[in-house]
Amino acid sequence: MSEMTLRRAHVSDHGTIVERVRHWWGDSRTPVQARELSLLLPRLFLQFFSGTSLVLEDDDGIKAFLVGFHAADNDHEAYIHFVGVAPELRGQGVGRRLYTAFFERAAEAGRREVHSITSPTNTGSVAFHRAMGFTLEEGDREVNGFPVHGDYDGPGQHRVCFRRHLAVQPF
Repeated sequence: MSEMTLRRAHVSDHGTIVERVRHWWGDSRTPVQARELSLLLPRLFLQFFSGTSLVLEDDDGIKAFLVGFHAADNDHEAYIHFVGVAPELRGQGVGRRLYTAFFERAAEAGRREVHSITSPTNTGSVAFHRAMGFTLEEGDREVNGFPVHGDYDGPGQHRVCFRRHLAVQPF
């Protein structure tokens, strides 16, 4: 495997990223479920947030991505919306590399905290976020031992909400 290069995402990456989601999650979901998951990444995310979204690629193409953005309604928050890592690279620090780069760029832009969410059934994601320094926000109920915000993404779509404080970079 060749060296991976980190770069900002481009609108032209959209089709490849959607294909990667469908393929990379195909081992744990039905084709219909993997397609539904890819619908969480409409083109608009890369049209309007490519400058804050990241891609890791090598000579064979995209191996990982992070779609995130800085809050439009305030100047102190950022949000990580969706992250994907090729299955053969999971557990090798690739996700950590993406998150760390996002944290650094957000802090350089004056952001003081980063938010993210996951499903309470995704225990691997909860563990990863905790390892990356996120804390779990209080919720209005508990699912699988985690505090969740009930119906966060619609009826029955409870989510674990995370927050991580950043050290703001001096100018």
